[in-house]
Amino acid sequence: MAVGTQPPELLLGQLVQKLRTRVPLDETATRWAINAWAEALGLPLPIPSPLAPSSSPPLPTPSPTWRNSIGMEFVLIHAGEFLMGSNDGFTFARSVHLVHRVRINKPFYLGQFEVTQGQWQAIMGHNPSRFHGDSNLPVEHVSWEDVQELLRRINAHEGSARYRLPTEAEWEYAARAGTTTAYSFGNDPRQLSEYAWYRENSGNKTHLVGQKKPNPWGLYDMHGNVWEWVQDWYGLSTAVPAVDPAGPPSGSSRVFHGGSWFSEAWYCRSAYHNGVEPSTRYGYLGLRLLREVQ
Repeated sequence: MAVGTQPPELLLGQLVQKLRTRVPLDETATRWAINAWAEALGLPLPIPSPLAPSSSPPLPTPSPTWRNSIGMEFVLIHAGEFLMGSNDGFTFARSVHLVHRVRINKPFYLGQFEVTQGQWQAIMGHNPSRFHGDSNLPVEHVSWEDVQELLRRINAHEGSARYRLPTEAEWEYAARAGTTTAYSFGNDPRQLSEYAWYRENSGNKTHLVGQKKPNPWGLYDMHGNVWEWVQDWYGLSTAVPAVDPAGPPSGSSRVFHGGSWFSEAWYCRSAYHNGVEPSTRYGYLGLRLLREVQ
């Protein structure tokens, strides 16, 4: 049969196989990618895929938590898929992504807490924060570029290259923690004060990390306290199914997520994001680190 007359289902499977040679996808992720694209294109399911049996030995199971030499604590986030974005009627072209399926193909460790002033001081030798009073306050007034220097130093200190910012998809996946609601606890903003420091209860300042309830995966302050830088460039919203998306290849602004002590409840939603130039420093902009599982 000539290529031009092959069934679209077979062509789709071959396309994903070519993708698989460039991106390390296991059989589950490859099957997911085929079905997600088939659904988007209106093709019948299931779609056959030409997968070779895996001969790789099983990887060791990573620990559910990790604590590094600086005292940063991390929670294991397992691979999986979720619906990223929001169709709630407040979908400005760049404020949220439209709902689309995303597959996170590899597990990772995410900071259980936002990076604190004490941890930043230990690595960088100074504390740039606007708010002071306790080393367990979240560090803020740090730019995306400042964070890159932090990452360079912590990777050198720890003897690895495993620390980085999460991608936007990784961040939202962890923030949602298996939920599809506006917040990790539901849709009612009246409950937000149990989980977040935001404009209604913050007293116009940051607060010690980990004082509010965690999300279902044990992560604290994913809503409120300080906005958190992520790795991606800021760009137009997307609704295309994806595997491990890394955002636009270039841009002028970097994305941040989560809301802050200065934010109204609406901006603390799991899907909401914004972006500013990577050199920007504000008293409500901080970070949370990701450590890759090797």
